Amino acid sequence: MTPPHGPTPPDPAREKRLLEQLRYHPELLERFETILALTSSEHGPRRSADEIEEQLIEEVRQLGSRAMHAWAQGAEARAARDLQESHPEARLRKKKP
Repeated sequence: MTPPHGPTPPDPAREKRLLEQLRYHPELLERFETILALTSSEHGPRRSADEIEEQLIEEVRQLGSRAMHAWAQGAEARAARDLQESHPEARLRKKKP
């Protein structure tokens, strides 16, 4: 079965969840805004498809990097919480740079 053509109908609950998640990750919101601006470049200077593609690839790389950073911070916090719960006598300390 082929997918329908045209935009997907809005799903307010889905949009609300996305906005709530982006509120906690403003660095990801910034990347998405830049990507969307590049895809609707009708008001900007004339650029070639290759230039736009290069910028989009870089933005997606940065998005991935920031997403992984956010994930790693969450994973570290969960691991610390799990350790504290399973070994209350353990003391957590920050790693020195």
